[in-house]
Order: sequence, then C-alpha cells, then structure tokens
Amino acid sequence: MAEDRNLTIADIAEELGVSKTTISRAISGKGRISDKTRERVLQYIEAHHYTPNVIARGLAQSRTYNIGLVIPGDYNIVELPFFQNCMLGISNVASSMGYDVLISIVTAEDITSLKRIIVNHKVDGVILTRTLIKDAPAAYLKGTGIPFVTIGSLPDPAIVQIDNAHKRACKEMTLRLFLQGIKNIALIGGSKDYVVTGNRLQGFLDAYKESGQEPDEEHIYLDVENAQKVEHIVEKLLAEKVECIITMDDYLCAQALRSLQKHKIEVPKQMKVVSYHDGSYLEEGIPTIHFDIEELGEMTCRTLLKMIEGEDVRSCILPGYQIIM
Repeated sequence: MAEDRNLTIADIAEELGVSKTTISRAISGKGRISDKTRERVLQYIEAHHYTPNVIARGLAQSRTYNIGLVIPGDYNIVELPFFQNCMLGISNVASSMGYDVLISIVTAEDITSLKRIIVNHKVDGVILTRTLIKDAPAAYLKGTGIPFVTIGSLPDPAIVQIDNAHKRACKEMTLRLFLQGIKNIALIGGSKDYVVTGNRLQGFLDAYKESGQEPDEEHIYLDVENAQKVEHIVEKLLAEKVECIITMDDYLCAQALRSLQKHKIEVPKQMKVVSYHDGSYLEEGIPTIHFDIEELGEMTCRTLLKMIEGEDVRSCILPGYQIIM
C-alpha cells in the first residue's frame, strides 16, 4: 500500500474491495450508495489522512473550487484601498472553505474577461465589487444562471446584494450637522454612474426631509472627479458664504481642503468640511463615516458560497458603521 499522503481513489477502492465510483460517491455525498458503505469509506480515509485532490474532487462534484472576483479596470487610485480590503475579506473566507479566488478585470464597456471565465467554466460563482446604474456585468451574469453576488446595491431585487448602510449613515451624519446649527451646506460627489453616489445623495436628501428643510439644489455637485473641478466649486462656495462642505469620499475631501488652504481658509473655524467616507486621503480630525470594508468582503463571500451550495440567501445591508465627528 502506498504511503498515506500518496493515496489515490484507486488505492482505497482496491483495499476496501469496492469500485472507484463507490469511493467517489462516498466522498462527494452524491449518488446511490448504502449508509454502511459510505461510513466504511469515510472511516478509512480519515484513519489514513486521505485528502482528495482538488481537481479530482471538483470533477466528481462538477465544481472548480474557484470563485471569480470582478474588479473594475477603470478604478482610480483612491478606490484601491477599498478593493484591497474587500479582497482580503473575500480571500480569508474563500481560503477557509477550500476555494481559490480568480480575478477578472472589466470595464463598463468591456466584460470580455468575465465572459471568458464563465464560458470556460473556470469558476463556481462570481462577486462583483462595484455596481453601476447600467450594469453590464450584472446583466450578463443574470443571463448565465451562475451564482453571483454584488458588493453594492442594484435596483433589481432578483440579484443578491450585500452593501453598507450608506443612506442611513449619510442621513445621520447630515442630521448631526443640523443639530450643530449648520444650515448652509454644499455637497460634492463623484460619478452618477455609480450606485453608491445615488445612495449617499439620498441619505443627504432624507436628512433634509426629516428635518423639514429644503436643500439648495444649486449647492449639490455630482460628477466631480478631478482637482480642477473641486477648486472651481470651492471658489464659488466661498463667494456664496456656504458654512459647510460635505464630500462623498476622502479624495474629494482632500482636494477641497487643498483648495481651502490655497485661499487661506481655516478649517473648521471659517469653513467646516465633512466626508461621507474615510480612507487613506482623509486628514486627521475631519468628521467622517467609517465602514468595515473587510467585513463587507467576508459577508459577501460567505453569501456566495451558500448560493453555490444551493442554500437560499437574501440581500443584506450591513448595519454597522461609525460616525466620527
């Protein structure tokens, strides 16, 4: 008999006097086999420390033991920490369950790499790390029938989505500003193509609605994605005597602070600045909202693995966040 670490299904079948098919069925838990035989096989492989080859195990169960992680190729450097922390959480859970992570890079216009891993049956399920208003990757995956989960919200309730509580957190942060007596507020946000931009905007508007106030729509700026635009907006807001600037992310916040410094405006004495999202660009002392991104990745991966196993799952908004004033 070969050493335990070199055991094959054929070796076990010969030793126990059964067919290789019987051994495969006992290991996979599928197919017709008596409980007595299955128990006999399982006891033997446990006693001899047999670990099924992942490829052979995958073939026996029609699995690859890979999950696809789709990352947008057009991300900017500001978003990199978010994707890194998501990936860390996903990888930790996947590894603990015997899965490997296969990364696919896509853009809004080109999802060729995603299609290739699906057509070639390289993954058992997929995680999308960004949601768009017009979401080509989500639409494609829905048509294939493969299990997939999005990190972020989508308007389609048939798609399983795991997201942070952006609306609730942004609403709470804005209401806290109102309690401080701050009324004249401007909001600067990124691309309207991203669902998260709309969710943060809705939280901002919900705060006004709850407090019985009306926001100044001329002070809401979206699709702001570079320092030049931010500087132009800040100059305009200074001329209009705005009390507070809320930015939707740490990059926009950093650009706003740089513009204010250029104009020798003291923060928060002469202008209050708040960020709806913390990150590596955020300066210490700026009020912000902290989300646990690694936990978001872990929850998403656990949900996908349950779907792969055929379990019923639901979309989930993670309740946890921390408002740092």
